[in-house]
Amino acid sequence: MARESGRMSAEERRESVIRAAVIEFGRAGYVGTSTAAIAKRVGVSQPYLFRLFPDKRAIFLAAAHRTIDEMRRRFDEAAGGLAPQEAHDAMCKAYFPLISDRAHLLFQMQMYVAVSARESEGDHEFAAEIRSAWAEMWDSILAKLGDDTTLTRDFVGIGMLINVMLTMGFPEGHRVWETLTVFDYLEGSNS
Repeated sequence: MARESGRMSAEERRESVIRAAVIEFGRAGYVGTSTAAIAKRVGVSQPYLFRLFPDKRAIFLAAAHRTIDEMRRRFDEAAGGLAPQEAHDAMCKAYFPLISDRAHLLFQMQMYVAVSARESEGDHEFAAEIRSAWAEMWDSILAKLGDDTTLTRDFVGIGMLINVMLTMGFPEGHRVWETLTVFDYLEGSNS
């Protein structure tokens, strides 16, 4: 939110940078995204961008944490106080708006690629940081689903398959969707 003076605070600019990073990294990946592209999208200079974040790596990690935190928050809100199967169905419904946002979906997929790529380049801390945040989300999902590892595996696994099919652009009605009765899954009927 801009202040009355029309100027944004550093924290507001940081938020703008994270939102822009999700879009730019989702579009071009970690390697293919320049800090210049992020700065341009936000409307700031690169020197100002580096006053907010020390480097591209820090920007990506902030965007990754924001993406994982948002998924976890949505799942927490949806499942609050529900029995495991009802929590599962509610979390399915809560996930659909997140992946309906193409920028969020593409960034999520690029995040998984970046973990592998950065680790193979020796940046083990980068990979471990994102893995740790994702594992915390997994543990939270598992707890909401009554520590049922099969239900958790199916929820996350089918969600990832849906991510792949959406990212690849399979149209509604294509036979790959029918194999999962995915629209029933997304509606939460899970029959």
